[in-house]
Amino acid sequence: MILNQFSLKGKKALITGGSYGLGKAMAKALLEAGADVGVIDISEKLSATVKELKMSGRKVVGIKANLSKRDERKRAFQKFIKTFGTIDILINNAGITRRHKAEEFPIEDWDKVIELNLTAVFDLCQMAGKIMLKKGKGKIINVASLLSFFGGLNVPAYSASKGAVAQLTKALSNEWAGRGINVNALAPGYMATPLNTALLKDPVRSRQILERIPAGRWGKPDDLNGAIVFLASSASDYMHGAVLVVDGGFLGR
Repeated sequence: MILNQFSLKGKKALITGGSYGLGKAMAKALLEAGADVGVIDISEKLSATVKELKMSGRKVVGIKANLSKRDERKRAFQKFIKTFGTIDILINNAGITRRHKAEEFPIEDWDKVIELNLTAVFDLCQMAGKIMLKKGKGKIINVASLLSFFGGLNVPAYSASKGAVAQLTKALSNEWAGRGINVNALAPGYMATPLNTALLKDPVRSRQILERIPAGRWGKPDDLNGAIVFLASSASDYMHGAVLVVDGGFLGR
C-alpha cells in the first residue's frame, strides 16, 4: 500500500538541533512515523525535550554536544552509533545566524556561522555516509533555507552557508545516489521560531515578509512534518539532490 512507503518503523534517525523549534517538530514527526531518534543539541532544553519525546513510546536518546567543535561532533556521532547500532536517517538541522551590516560583519561571527551551518553539516554527512555506503542504503536530509536561493539582508554568513548547503547536497547526491543514499535538502520558508525573533519583532520587515507569502501567514514548525517524513521514507527513493521548499508560496510570488 502507498501509505506503507511513508513508514519509518524500525529506522534509526539522528537529528541535530532537535531541542526546540523546527528540529523538535521534525523529531516528533519521525517518531510518529515509527523511527527511533537520537537528538544532538547543546541547548539546556535537551533533557526536557527528550523526556517529552519519550512519551511517544519509541526509543529516544539525547546527546549533549557543541557541534561547532569537531571533536564533540565526532564524539556525539559515535555515541549515537554505539547506542543505536547503525544510522538510517541523518537530519542536519542545527544552525545559527548573526545579523550585522555586511561592512561591519565581524569575522569571528562569520567563522561561527560557517563552522556550524556548513562545515558541521559536511562532517556529519561524511561520518553517516561511510556507514550508509557500506549498507547500500540511507537518507540524508540537510536543512537549507529560502536564503539558499537569495541573499537576504544583514545575514551574509547565513546566506552563504545556506547557499552552500544546497550545493553540498547536490554534490553528495552526485556521488552517492547510485550507491543507495538519498541526499536531499529541506528549505523552510519564514518560520515563527526563535531563529527569526529579530525579524518577527521588526514591524517593517515582518510586514514586508508577510505581504509576500500567498498563504497569508508565517510558517510554524508542524508545517514541515509531511515533508520531513517523505524525505526520510522510501516514498522519496527516486528523489536525489533536490531542495524541497515549504514556504507558503513565498518563492513563487
